[in-house]
Parts: sequence; C-alpha cells; structure tokens
Amino acid sequence: MSKNDDQLSKLGKPVGIPASPEAAELERAKNPHRDTHYVARFTAPEFTSLCPITGQPDFAHLVIDYAPDAWILESKSFKLYLSSFRNEGAFHEDCTVAIGKRVAEAIEPHWLRIGGYWFPRGGMPIDVFWQWGELPQGVWLPDQGVSPYRGRG
Repeated sequence: MSKNDDQLSKLGKPVGIPASPEAAELERAKNPHRDTHYVARFTAPEFTSLCPITGQPDFAHLVIDYAPDAWILESKSFKLYLSSFRNEGAFHEDCTVAIGKRVAEAIEPHWLRIGGYWFPRGGMPIDVFWQWGELPQGVWLPDQGVSPYRGRG
C-alpha cells in the first residue's frame, strides 16, 4: 500500500532495498497543484529484473507518465520499489503491468501509462504498454521518447 505525506518514512533517511516488490512500500504526497491538470514523468533507463526461467538478468527502459489527482508519487520510495525487482523472476509483461497497476493503486491518478522498452532476450526485444484512466482534456502529453529497437542498424 502507500503512506500519505504526513508519514513519509524514506525521504532523507538511509533505507535499504526491499526484499521483493511485494515488501516495498510506495509513498505518496499531497498534490500541491490539484487545481491544475498536468503530467509528471518518471524514467528508469536501467531497470533490471530476472528471467523467471533461466535466472538471467533482463534490462528495460521504463517510462511512467501520470496525471495526478490528489496525490503525487514520492520518488525515493518509487526508486526503492523498482530496485526490488533486481532479484525478482518475472516476465517482461508481468513486470511492466504490475508496476503500472501498483502505482495507480497507490496514488489514484486521473490517468497513468507505462511503457516498458525491454532489451532483447533471445534476439527479440519486447515492448509492453499499459494504461489506466482517462487523460484530462487539454493536457500536453509528449512522446515517451524511446526509439524502437534497431540493434546495430
């Protein structure tokens, strides 16, 4: 679950990486501009998890965009949450969608999307996209800025 801004326990303190994504706690803070529709973006270009079959590392570039309502996502708790996947065996689709759902549950935004741009496994890149809610009308939404995988081309 998540804690509100009156109970932030990670920000400004030394904190270890959670043992698993389930053990990680996402924290949130009150949106200081709740009267304004806007998009916030988190980019994790060095996300890692493990293949659930071989145990080999998988690497992705994640881009999370959201239009907050009452809450914004506290970034340190989010970084710790993402780091907890380093020893987690899960398929690309599972990691990407689970992260999107967990963030949406924690902050209840107007809208959220996640793009998981995975580096090749077995010679094939896998890109995974998930979206929740409706983007407020008139909000500028930039492209996620990740080019399709080209290899050495």
